[in-house]
Amino acid sequence: MASESTGAAFTRRGFLGLAGGVAATTLLAACSGGSGGSGGGGSSKPLKFWNMPWGNTEFNKLDKKITLAYKPKSGLPSATYQEIQWANFTQTFSSAVASNTGPAVSSGGGTQAFQFAHQGKIAYADSLLDSWKSNGIYDDFLEGLLETMKTDDGYAAVPYNLDVRCSWYNKTLLSQAGVDVPTSWDEYKQVCAALKKNGVYGFGLGSGAGNFTGSHILTAFMINNGGGLFNKKKEPDCVTSENEEAMEYVLELVKNGYSDPAAATYTSANVQSQWKAKKFGYGWDGAGLAASVGGDVATDMVVGDPLTSPSGKKGGIYFPNNIMMYKNTPSQKGSEAFLTYYYKNMSKLWTQKTGIGLPPLKSIADTSVLKADPVTVKILKDWNPIYGTWAAPGGKGLFYNIANTVDGTQPMINFAQSILGGKTDAKTALTTLQNAIEGLMK
Repeated sequence: MASESTGAAFTRRGFLGLAGGVAATTLLAACSGGSGGSGGGGSSKPLKFWNMPWGNTEFNKLDKKITLAYKPKSGLPSATYQEIQWANFTQTFSSAVASNTGPAVSSGGGTQAFQFAHQGKIAYADSLLDSWKSNGIYDDFLEGLLETMKTDDGYAAVPYNLDVRCSWYNKTLLSQAGVDVPTSWDEYKQVCAALKKNGVYGFGLGSGAGNFTGSHILTAFMINNGGGLFNKKKEPDCVTSENEEAMEYVLELVKNGYSDPAAATYTSANVQSQWKAKKFGYGWDGAGLAASVGGDVATDMVVGDPLTSPSGKKGGIYFPNNIMMYKNTPSQKGSEAFLTYYYKNMSKLWTQKTGIGLPPLKSIADTSVLKADPVTVKILKDWNPIYGTWAAPGGKGLFYNIANTVDGTQPMINFAQSILGGKTDAKTALTTLQNAIEGLMK
């Protein structure tokens, strides 16, 4: 499992600072050179694959080895490998793509492909996916995952690894409080109340500097209740009865003292420290939380069950990272042939425990290594089927406006901090968020 901070995880999904876009943060330019190309057939120019540090120090070593072992058919280009750091990655990509010196194939931020597709820079993956229907890869993707990549013009990218949000609990602290693992919102309140009697917080999370988990979890509660931030027309639609009910519920948790009063200011490191200190008995985070907390406490940390809301629904949020192809390539056939090879040979990135996020393919999840990991098994079995994306409730397919409106943006940070501060009501907070998102879309 990936051991990652929430702040780092954000940069792995959000694609801010794109040329001409509105960004929540200003990133320094970091131009990256390379050779251009065309979209024709065979080419003597190599195909450039850019990938990110998705895991531990062994990830990119193995990933490079897999890439350079690629032996293309006659007339198709070979592949080169370049690791792109997360620091300033948005400007690295936007500068390179704008100057036609970028990669033919890359990963990157989870909304990056949709931004570049809107700019006309992406080679859609429809033909590639059609070819995968005959070799088994297409049917190997987890249920509903390909749908997240689909736009009105085609598939902007191919799912690569999953960054998820789920509940966690300390089994010893729940046992000491005399409560079972909750399966509904009502039961969850009872768990929080029991933990509070022992001086433990049951709504453990943070929304401080660089920590976007707070906004993720509030959105997850909306999705859990049948709501979310966008309608079917891809318009912001925050002020709904489903969302108001969800946020009033969260405000009740806050006002009852089930949330740490300093949660709005907590970084990922602060949150992990509270788990280590056994001040958090139940909370919400990424799949790598226990690995990040470490020590003896981590052995007591277990992924919880999805909660059923008053509307009778289950739901949560995840962020499907992806690999994309660009129009600027020595050979489009070459790009597709390389990705076919890569997806057939990338399982080692998971089975050798390089720290990459959850796998997109059922065949990787079914390997003995991953089946021995209770976190992976639990999330893929119980959580993955009920996950939605930022686009919920209107759909699962991502779109380009998400990056500069809700993915790590200031309005979402302000929203999360206002709810966790407890000095607002749901309708006021949601209305403020709606107005801010509409402003960014203009």
